[in-house]
Amino acid sequence: MSTTHLSCRCGACRFKVEGAPILTVDCQCTSCRRAADRIAALPGGADDRAATGGLPYALFRKDRVTATGEGWAEMRLTAKSPTRRVIATCCNTFMALDFSKGHWLSVPTARWPDGQAPAPELRTMCKDRTDPAPLPDDIPNPGTHTAAFMVRLVAAWAKMGFRSPKILPDLPAVKEPDHV
Repeated sequence: MSTTHLSCRCGACRFKVEGAPILTVDCQCTSCRRAADRIAALPGGADDRAATGGLPYALFRKDRVTATGEGWAEMRLTAKSPTRRVIATCCNTFMALDFSKGHWLSVPTARWPDGQAPAPELRTMCKDRTDPAPLPDDIPNPGTHTAAFMVRLVAAWAKMGFRSPKILPDLPAVKEPDHV
């Protein structure tokens, strides 16, 4: 099984991921785009969006991800949001999208060393786009999550014995500028 080492921009916070991702996507959803705006507004924050305006992710089983380093925090779009963006506060790098009760972790492909990121297999949630420019037809552009997308997630969960491990539980909230 291959091992990939990923890090924040300064190298203080790291993920080790084992094996291939469940799926690679370019997410076009409103939540990912709104979170990207907030993350980019953090001191030293970066915008990890693709040219399409979406966020490219590699989805990994949580039992194949190990986090190391200190200075982790979370950003939720609302207090009741079931998803959180995991941020390395040392350099305000967006490290992962975590569906807290889910069995997978979505890691931005911007965390891979230059030229080594896995390419997206499909775009998802294209119905949420507000940009009138057409998307390229290089990969599928479905309006929502496809049945094949869901089958791959459930199959990965079954291989995990339907467990949902916790990655970096109980993180503090990231400190955002007042103007965001």
